Amino acid sequence: MRPGGQPNMQQMLKQAQKMQQQIAKAQAELAEAEVTGTAGGGLVTAVVAGSGEIKSIKIDPKAVDPDDVETLEDLVVAALHNATEAARELTEQKMGPVAGGMGGLGLPGF
Repeated sequence: MRPGGQPNMQQMLKQAQKMQQQIAKAQAELAEAEVTGTAGGGLVTAVVAGSGEIKSIKIDPKAVDPDDVETLEDLVVAALHNATEAARELTEQKMGPVAGGMGGLGLPGF
């Protein structure tokens, strides 16, 4: 802070630009990243991009029982949940340091 308690606006703008670049880099890394979730000991596998986009679902033929479709449905949901949770954790990992830097700007609420 400068004398009189006023923040240095030029310094704040530089910090904001740096954070904007860090956010863009983290978002690009997340878009390229893929995480995998599984259920039923690997009977169902879901691949999700770091951005949360579902990329693929693989179902082992052993999981397909025409008399028990509900179990397969549950396995698909569990695999998707597992993969999206991993994507969320990856997002926090990539974006956390950038968000933590917001406090350095002296902005209220950050």
